[in-house]
Amino acid sequence: MKKFKIIESTVAYIARKNIDTDAIIPKQYLKAVKRDGFGENLFDDWRYLEPGNLGDDHSKRKKTQISF
Repeated sequence: MKKFKIIESTVAYIARKNIDTDAIIPKQYLKAVKRDGFGENLFDDWRYLEPGNLGDDHSKRKKTQISF
């Protein structure tokens, strides 16, 4: 891995304490072999009403209304 000095990113504040790693990437998405491409599955249980699976078309899933 190459050394880096600058990170450019978007930050999103989440007003919750002690976020479990299973909430960040639910277990059903950890079957992937590659180490990238997890972004569309971030906080899946918080974002969608029904549980999802690896390879699902997320555009067809009903989203939840998250309020903090």
